[in-house]
Amino acid sequence: MTLSEYKLQFLEYIEIEKGRSLLTVRNYNHYISRFIDFLKSENINDITDQKMREYRLYLNRLSAIPQINKKNENKIAVKTLDKKTQNYHMIALRAFFKFLRKRNVNIYDPEKIELAKTVSRELDLITENELRKLLDSPQSITIADKRDKAILELFFSTGLRVSELTSLNRTLDLSNIELSIRGKGGKVRVVFISDDAKKYIKDYLNMRTDMDEALFINLSPSGLARYNANGADLRLSVRSIERIIEKYAVLAGISKKCTPHVLRHSFATDLLYNGADLRSVQMMLGHASIATTQVYTNVTNKFLREQYLKHHNKK
Repeated sequence: MTLSEYKLQFLEYIEIEKGRSLLTVRNYNHYISRFIDFLKSENINDITDQKMREYRLYLNRLSAIPQINKKNENKIAVKTLDKKTQNYHMIALRAFFKFLRKRNVNIYDPEKIELAKTVSRELDLITENELRKLLDSPQSITIADKRDKAILELFFSTGLRVSELTSLNRTLDLSNIELSIRGKGGKVRVVFISDDAKKYIKDYLNMRTDMDEALFINLSPSGLARYNANGADLRLSVRSIERIIEKYAVLAGISKKCTPHVLRHSFATDLLYNGADLRSVQMMLGHASIATTQVYTNVTNKFLREQYLKHHNKK
C-alpha cells in the first residue's frame, strides 16, 4: 500500500474509533500530507533518519505568513513556523507511525521522533478591573447587546472553549447549575453556569423571534435576511465570537490582546486565586493532562507571593 492509502486508513481510524473532531482530522490530514509531499515518495521504506532530519530542517525554515514591516510598508518580513506549530507536525507523524506499527507495518520508529523545545510564554491575562469593564461593556438595550452580554458572562462563568460555546443550542437546560459539554476528542465534561449568566441568556432568548436551534446567532440584517429567505444557518462562527470580544475590549479601554481564550484564562486563575485545587480546574477546563493546567500555577504563585508580602506581619 502507498503512504497516502495508509494515511486514509489512519484518518478514518481517528475519526471513527478515536472519536476525534472533523477539525482534528483535517489538521492531521494537512500535517501528514505535507510530509508526504516533502518526501516525494509513497514508499514507506524511503522514510529514513536522514529524511526525517531533512524534514525537520524544512519545517524550521518553512515560511508562514509574510509580515509587513510597520516602519517600512515596502519591506516584507518572512515569518517562519514557530516551534509549537512544528511540533504539531511531528506529533501527527508520530501518531500515524504508531498506528501503522500496531498493524504490523514496518515503518520508521515513532519513538525516534523528538519534539523541539519550546519557550514557555506568559499567559495573556487582563486585570480584575479590566475584566469587570469588559463584562459591563454591552449596554443591554438591543437584542445584539443582550446576546453579547450573555456570551461574555457565559465565557467567564464556565471557562468554555470558543468552539464549545459556538456549538451550544438554545435548548440547553437553564434550570440546572450544571451543563454537560462535549469538548475536544468528543469527551464530555461538566461545567457550572452562574445565576448571572443564566439571567442574561434568558433575557436574550426572550427577545428572539426566529426558530434557529443555535444559542448564539448572527443578528445582522444580511444574516437575518438570508435566514428569512432560504432558512440559512444563523449560528455564529468562532471568528464572529472573536470579533465580538475584540469589539468590547476596545470599548472597555483594554489595550492588550483580548480573546475568548483570555476569558478562559481569567476563569481558571479566578478559581485558583479563590482556593480551587489544580485537579478540579483541570476537569472544568477539559485538559487531558494536568501539565497543561499547571501553566496557571506560575500566575497564581506570583499572586500569592504579592499577597504574602502585602499582608503578612512585618517586624
